[in-house]
Amino acid sequence: MEKITLCGDDCLQCPRYLAKNAEELSKAAELWFRVGWRDRIISNDEIMCTGCTSHKQCTYQLVDCTKANNVRKCNQCKKFPCEKITNMLIRSDEYKQKCKAVCTQEEYRMLEAAFFNKENNLKK
Repeated sequence: MEKITLCGDDCLQCPRYLAKNAEELSKAAELWFRVGWRDRIISNDEIMCTGCTSHKQCTYQLVDCTKANNVRKCNQCKKFPCEKITNMLIRSDEYKQKCKAVCTQEEYRMLEAAFFNKENNLKK
């Protein structure tokens, strides 16, 4: 089973998506702050994630873009890979470097599996 987001993230590898209790959510919130994905440590309710849906705000504006182009996934679009995807992959690589610098090996391994295989996941 797979759960790949529009931007190529793998929910089934994500510590935030997989968090099952308050302690795991708190660890995810602290990690998201440390790597720069949040400007503060947010509450467990705020960090909890059930996956991307069309009603959520997309950092990369991909939800609106897929709707506008009448496709379910980015790789179905005639413009793929577009500037939004290229910019997202550049940004993701910057996050990857930051994660290498501030994460333990275990944290980095989890984040790499969840977030840094976007390009391959998008082509599936």
